[in-house]
Amino acid sequence: MKAYRDYVFSAGRRPLTAILLLCLLMWMAVGPEGKSQSLGKTVSLFDGKTLNGWKTVDPANQKLWWVADSVIRSGDGIHKIPANTYLHTVKEYEDFEFRCLFKLTGDPKTGMINSGIQYRSILQDGKIVGYQADIGDGYWGDIYDEHRREKLVGGDLSTLRHVLNKDGWNSYIIRCRGNFHELYINGVKTCEYTEKDASIPRKGVIAVQIHSGGVAQVEFRDLTITELK
Repeated sequence: MKAYRDYVFSAGRRPLTAILLLCLLMWMAVGPEGKSQSLGKTVSLFDGKTLNGWKTVDPANQKLWWVADSVIRSGDGIHKIPANTYLHTVKEYEDFEFRCLFKLTGDPKTGMINSGIQYRSILQDGKIVGYQADIGDGYWGDIYDEHRREKLVGGDLSTLRHVLNKDGWNSYIIRCRGNFHELYINGVKTCEYTEKDASIPRKGVIAVQIHSGGVAQVEFRDLTITELK
C-alpha cells in the first residue's frame, strides 16, 4: 500500500484513475463501517451428496430433509408440511458472508408457503432461536427473529420485484459484521439492520427452514460461507 501511495503522489501528479483505485483499496481495507477487515477462505457448507455437517433441531425430523441431484430438499409437494423444521450446521459462525441458491414451490391455496435461512441462531429448549432471512410471498428479504422478537425489518421489494423468480431459483447473500446485518436476493439489497441489544448473541449456527401449513417444497444448493476476520 505504501509503495502504491508513493507512486500515486510522486512528482506532484495525481492521475484520476490511480486516485480512484487508491480509494477503492482503502475502502476494502477498512470496510463500509470504517473497521479493519479481511476475508477468510470461502468454503462449501454442503458436499452435494450427503448431509454431513448438518442436523435437525429435532432428531425425529432428520428424515424430512434429504439430498437429490446435489440439492438439499424438504417437502414433497404432495403432503402438507406438518410443522416448522430446521436443518442446521454443526459449526457456529460469527462474522461472515453466506451465499446460496434457493427455490421454493407450492400452492398458496393449500396454506402458507414459506421458508427461510436462520443465522447466528442458538438451540434452546428444543427450539432454534435467532435471526432469519425470510423467503416467501409477503416476507421476501425480511429479517425475522425466530422464537424471540418476531419481525425486525421488512424487505424493500421496489427493485427486487423486477428480478425475483418466485417459482424458480434465486440467490441469497447474508452478510454480518459485528452488529450490522445486510440481506441481498439476486444481488439486490433488500434490507439492513443494526442490532442495538448487546445481549443478543453474535455467534450461532446457520440453518435452512421449511414452514408448516401448505403443500410445499424447498430446495437449497451451492451453500458457501466466507468468514470475515
